Amino acid sequence: MQSRAPFILALSLIAAPALAGEARSGGKLLLTGGVSTIEGSAGAGLATWSMIAGNETEDGIGGKVHATGVALSDFELRTYGAAIGIRNRVEISYARQDFDTGKAGALLGLGRGFTFGQDIFGLKVRVAGDSVYDQDRALPQVSVGIQYKRSRQDAIVRAVGGQHTAGVDYVVSASKVLLAHSAVLGGSVRFTKANQFGLLGFGGDKRDKYRAQFEGSAGLLLSRNLLIGGEYRTKPDNLGFAKEDDAHDAFVAWAPQRHITVTLAYTDVGHIATFRRQRGGLLSLQGSF
Repeated sequence: MQSRAPFILALSLIAAPALAGEARSGGKLLLTGGVSTIEGSAGAGLATWSMIAGNETEDGIGGKVHATGVALSDFELRTYGAAIGIRNRVEISYARQDFDTGKAGALLGLGRGFTFGQDIFGLKVRVAGDSVYDQDRALPQVSVGIQYKRSRQDAIVRAVGGQHTAGVDYVVSASKVLLAHSAVLGGSVRFTKANQFGLLGFGGDKRDKYRAQFEGSAGLLLSRNLLIGGEYRTKPDNLGFAKEDDAHDAFVAWAPQRHITVTLAYTDVGHIATFRRQRGGLLSLQGSF
C-alpha cells in the first residue's frame, strides 16, 4: 500500500544574507523573522530556531500568522496558528493541528476520516546574541523556550499506549546567519516525552522519561528572496505498538515580498503508527508584520 507522510512540515525561510544594508519598515531585515514550525514558534518547519517571530526589532511588536495544508494518499494535516514577538526579545505562540486519518482511519479501527490533533502554546525568550547583527562575533543568537501541548483526543492517546494526554517540551536553540556565505545555520536541544511531536501523547509503555533530542537546520540563499535547505530532527521512541523514526526534509522557500512567505517541502518522517515510509510534501503560507 502506498503511503506518504502523515504530516509534512512547514519549512522555513529564516534568514537572508544579501540583506545587509536593506532597511525595511518594521525594523528587521528581510526574512530574518523566519516562518512557523509545526509547533507554531518562529523557525524552520521541523526545527525551532532562536529567532523571535515578527518583523519588528527591539523598538516594537511584530507577529505572524500561518496556515499549512498537506494532502496525502493516507493522511491529511491542517495546521494554523499565530505568534507575537515583543521587542525582539519575547515570543508568544499558538498552533492548532488537525490530523485527518482519511482512508487509513478505517484500517486503524478509528473510522474513515477520523480526525484528531492537539493545541500547542509556546513561550520563547532570547537570552544572548543577535543572529544577524553580531557578524563580528562567534556567539550565535541563543533562546530558551517551553511548549505546552494538549491532545484533543484522550481516548486515542490511551489506546496507543501513551501515558499522558498533555506535556511540556523544553527547548534551547542557537542560530547564526553568515552574511558572507549566504548561509544560515541553527540547532536546538529539545527535552521531551512527546510521541510523534505530541499528536500521540507523551510517554509510553516502553519509557516515560524526558530525553534530549536534536534539531538541526541549514539553508543557502540562492537569491535575495529564495532559500533552499534541509533539516534533521530526532524523536523519542516511547510506544511499543509502532516504531518512531527520526525526521528529515528538504525545502524551497520564497518570499515574494517581506510580509509573505510561501514554502514547499518534501519530508520523510519514517514510521507513523503502523504505516511505514511516511513521505510527502506540503504548501505553507505565512503573513507577518
